[in-house]
Amino acid sequence: MSSNSPTVSVIVPCYNQGQYLDDAVDSVLAQTYQDFEIIVINGGSTDRKTIDILQNYQKPKTKVIHTEDKGLATARNDGIQVSCGKYILPLDGDDKIGSGYLLEAVKILESNANVGIVYCQADFFGNKFGKWALPEYKFPDILLSNVIFCSGVFRKSDWQLVGGYNPNMIYGWEDYDLWLSIIELGREVYRIPEVFFFYRRRSGSMVERMGRENYIYSYTQLFRNHPQLYTDNISAVFAEIVDLKATLDSNILWKLQKGWLKLKRVFS
Repeated sequence: MSSNSPTVSVIVPCYNQGQYLDDAVDSVLAQTYQDFEIIVINGGSTDRKTIDILQNYQKPKTKVIHTEDKGLATARNDGIQVSCGKYILPLDGDDKIGSGYLLEAVKILESNANVGIVYCQADFFGNKFGKWALPEYKFPDILLSNVIFCSGVFRKSDWQLVGGYNPNMIYGWEDYDLWLSIIELGREVYRIPEVFFFYRRRSGSMVERMGRENYIYSYTQLFRNHPQLYTDNISAVFAEIVDLKATLDSNILWKLQKGWLKLKRVFS
């Protein structure tokens, strides 16, 4: 595509992450595949250092959009809304990608019309180093546990079809919700076997702050956002619970069964 219409738009939300932003942006600029644009979204940062950095941020192929703090889902949607790319890569402002990620992802999406999500193997860095041992994607297993990190590559046309990231995922998991929406379109998921994503582990991150009540809320929202998907696969969901029987004591199992019966009544 021409320089005015890049193939890939890399969407980088940056909320008080100015000290890490160069790592994220430079990892994109170092790609072997260069037909991309970078859109940084300053979603109402309050950190003085981040504000100063973003006021005059100058990087090739990069523009900065300043918005109010309306949450991560809305920040990503705002960036995608003004993007020009056929494919979208969301990249948080404190993470990084390997130099071959865009090349491999675009190859797969261009040659497989029904693939809707491409992701890869991942490593940790920051406060923790090593392999992020995520199981390979399987359906319907993903209905109970997300195995696709936030920086999967997807088609902008699919984002438009499903209505984008859902802002009702207020405690995170807006990426998980989007993956389920794309899967509901009948799209396939492909995992690149190489490590091309690097997830920064640091204290105070959204993942580390997510407590029990927030998990419960987020799972509940997933079920409410995708009632048909869960209802159509309720037997498989219960099968997963039954398979855990050998490793759970009877009290924990009873609580799980009671909770799922309540959910079944909600969606029946």
